[in-house]
Amino acid sequence: MKQQLLLDWFDENKRNLPWRNTSPWGVMVSEYMLQQTPVNRVLPTWSQWLTNWPTPADLAAAKKSEVITAWGRLGYPRRALRLHEAAAIITRDFNNKVPLTTQELRSLPGVGEYTAAAIAAFAFNKPTLVLDVNIRRFFARFVDGAEHPTATTSVTERALRAELIPKDGAKWAAATMEFGALICTSKNPRCEDCPLKRQCAWRKAGYPKSELVRKSQDWIGTDRQCRGTIVQALRDNDKLTGAALKKLWNDDSQIEKALKTLIADGLIEIHLNSYRFPQ
Repeated sequence: MKQQLLLDWFDENKRNLPWRNTSPWGVMVSEYMLQQTPVNRVLPTWSQWLTNWPTPADLAAAKKSEVITAWGRLGYPRRALRLHEAAAIITRDFNNKVPLTTQELRSLPGVGEYTAAAIAAFAFNKPTLVLDVNIRRFFARFVDGAEHPTATTSVTERALRAELIPKDGAKWAAATMEFGALICTSKNPRCEDCPLKRQCAWRKAGYPKSELVRKSQDWIGTDRQCRGTIVQALRDNDKLTGAALKKLWNDDSQIEKALKTLIADGLIEIHLNSYRFPQ
């Protein structure tokens, strides 16, 4: 594989994303926000967060209610609480600086294998193995000749992808991620614009369709939508009674279930017979 072709493409075509020219803390915030959330939704929220809380200590000093409210409509608001908890640990145990090693990073709430590798690569230029959905899809097509990667990442896949990392591993992670997001997309890939098309195994095989059926995620009427409705209502109001919240949804039992799970997740609390964000 001619890695330099892809690196050159990245130099000429990469998007001007603000977290590519920021502090390690800015990178860390972006990685929490970008989990299962597209770039265009993250951009304004990320900028506001870094304005409000430019260091881990600033975020650690904020109230949980402020943090959940500021998360806005990014979805999966538990990420906001995990980031708040991580900020407190960084402030206390790491002198207000994002830790350098993947082992230390993985000790933080909300940081798994992928997020630790991404922060290490993008914040500290370390040649870690970063495998997000865009990167895995690109490699599946280019190397394996498959339309989509398998549902889970195997030990063999990790070993083979690690062998492809050039000396500039951090740039490689960013380049492969950007290529999957802009060229080798899930739907309607821009194969004719691909600088690597002559080497692509998927193209040589005639673009075979994947046997893996990729179902789109439902939203309307789901427990996730119900939870999101409650959280948004509490962003707009300091507190609400259960009766008021039930007026927002047509299934009382689903509201009750959502309230229980939101309390269990630490996203809301009961105060004087009403629901509010934790203080």
